[in-house]
Amino acid sequence: MSDVSEHSAAIALAAQPAPFEQSLAWHEKLANIAVLRKLLIVGLLALGWQLGALRYNNPLLLPTLTDTLAAFGDGILSGQLPGHAWASLKILLSGFALGIVLSALVTGLAVSSRLGNDLLELLTAMFNPLPAIALLPLALLWFGLGNGSLIFVLVHSVLWSVALNMHAGFHAVSPTLRMVGRNYGLRGGAFVVKILIPAAFPSILAGLKIGWAFAWRTLIAAELVFGVSAGSGGLGWFIFENKNELEIPSVFAGLLTVILIGLAVENLVFRPLEIRTVKRWGMHG
Repeated sequence: MSDVSEHSAAIALAAQPAPFEQSLAWHEKLANIAVLRKLLIVGLLALGWQLGALRYNNPLLLPTLTDTLAAFGDGILSGQLPGHAWASLKILLSGFALGIVLSALVTGLAVSSRLGNDLLELLTAMFNPLPAIALLPLALLWFGLGNGSLIFVLVHSVLWSVALNMHAGFHAVSPTLRMVGRNYGLRGGAFVVKILIPAAFPSILAGLKIGWAFAWRTLIAAELVFGVSAGSGGLGWFIFENKNELEIPSVFAGLLTVILIGLAVENLVFRPLEIRTVKRWGMHG
């Protein structure tokens, strides 16, 4: 009888519904949404800016957030900010694309031969620490007052960081993966495209992000100093011009535009690319 009763108790226990997991509270659910957390940080920074500017009470040194947003809206409606931003982005895209092509060529040479590897290591050690903006006076002598000088310094700002990350990524590819590619008969360009680039893509993507950031801030700095001479009419010149006219809210509106473009590139270009490649391939830490 004891065996029967124990068996019945076990059946009754198994038939009981499993307890539901405790559901998260609404604030815990909201805390798990990354976008909301970032918006909260932005809101706190904006509030601090507004309160700090009101307390400081010196519009020539620190305009309020509301004045900056009003100047930003006026710049958008008048077409000034979009026009200046597009002028900067056209030059940036040209220099960034040329820098990536040269980085790929230099890295390919470094991967294919010991002499190329020594050349890349030496050149990156020499030129990577050199600020691109420091070369602008020489670029103006060599290429004159025009977009060629800006593109030259942009290529310098992109080339070494991207090449260094590409090179490190290719060297980090495991010997086992290389052997798999060779066993499938992959050689030359097919081996690079199907084996090396996918395996090294996290490093390549990191290099592209660094190169983009370097190029963007180098361009704005160059336009701030030489924008009027080069006739580029970019965002840097917009900031410089409004500073001379003491339109400080417009200066901050220009800086805000630089920040927004940086955020847009990060979230609309690099992040989707990372999701569709690195994270999709299971290579994200």
